[in-house]
Amino acid sequence: MSDVALTVIACYRPHAGRESELHALVREHLPTLRAEGLVQDDAEVHLRAADGTLLEIFTWKSEEHARAAEANEAVQRLWGAMAACADFLRLNDLEEAGRPFAHFHRVAAGTL
Repeated sequence: MSDVALTVIACYRPHAGRESELHALVREHLPTLRAEGLVQDDAEVHLRAADGTLLEIFTWKSEEHARAAEANEAVQRLWGAMAACADFLRLNDLEEAGRPFAHFHRVAAGTL
């Protein structure tokens, strides 16, 4: 068990025609994780890759909190809805990740 915070870079590639649906769900994601007491109250960071993949950066309070999300009904409902409209990618699936100093477009707060 570790009480060390873990920063995550999540990558969501929207299915064709479902970008708006994904954006709405991502707007709910961190507020839900915060309400469930699972993540730190860091500023939201959203980035967009050249292929339209949305990246979300957040910090679990600990490994234990990350594992707790896997059993949390509210989080599981949201993740299920997100999976229905997007593929969850690994960072190295993105072309940008293969370059030093990977560049992504910042998505301004409130524009998702």
